[in-house]
Amino acid sequence: MKKLASIYDRSRVPLYLQVASVMRQRIETGHWTEGEKISTLEELEEEFAVARVTIRQAIELLRNEGLLDAQQGRGTFVSGKPKNNKWLNLANDFDSMLGSIKNNVLKRVHIEEDAAAPELRKGEGEPADAYVFLRSVQYNGGEPFSVVNLHLDKNIFLRDDKRFVRSAALPEIVEMEDVVIVHAYQALTIGVADPETADLLKIGLGEPTADCHLVLVDDNGIAIYVADIHYLKDCFAMRTDLLSKTGPRRGGKAVPQNSLRSRSGSS
Repeated sequence: MKKLASIYDRSRVPLYLQVASVMRQRIETGHWTEGEKISTLEELEEEFAVARVTIRQAIELLRNEGLLDAQQGRGTFVSGKPKNNKWLNLANDFDSMLGSIKNNVLKRVHIEEDAAAPELRKGEGEPADAYVFLRSVQYNGGEPFSVVNLHLDKNIFLRDDKRFVRSAALPEIVEMEDVVIVHAYQALTIGVADPETADLLKIGLGEPTADCHLVLVDDNGIAIYVADIHYLKDCFAMRTDLLSKTGPRRGGKAVPQNSLRSRSGSS
């Protein structure tokens, strides 16, 4: 009990959201399968060392998400799985990333001209003279899956402001013949939803998000595009072949491709 209490105290997220996150993960991973009756209120109350009202709040949240179904006199059953389950594979090269966003459906929800310069980390280039801030929501199947907070070099924005307002900025920049992108820095982290992000993604305050920080630097060393993207954790995965560049390994050493071909040919 004391151990759980200390774990809960490490987070500012309300108790029922913490409990709901664990229960949601059990459904997502198949620990609780669809149609299965989950633990009783008493069992959950004892397991999580919280008041019954907290368990009820967590169940109600998951019921509203379509994951649980509480039946009077029978108990609570799993009624579905989280939506958008790991369908988005975040690209790890520029061309793949560009291709993945070309057809995204987005909605601009906030535009601020003469915005303050974004905070740039060491090595991410120098700030532009002025920026425009654009916040947008990206949709898949009619449901929001990411919030994009973008600082765009104002000189680039003013070249075709109407198009930048209605379309994803990155594909437009790439098509500009006189813009040379020298670096595309990408950093992936795990974050939590602030009030603005939670509202736009229709999730609970403080729920985990997969965060991408993307900075494009031109040939003058200027950070012309600085984006912070917050993805729904349930849609996000990063899949890659770790041997795609080095090739097969055996005994700690690379295996020559011609050796593999000769072996397969002799079988």
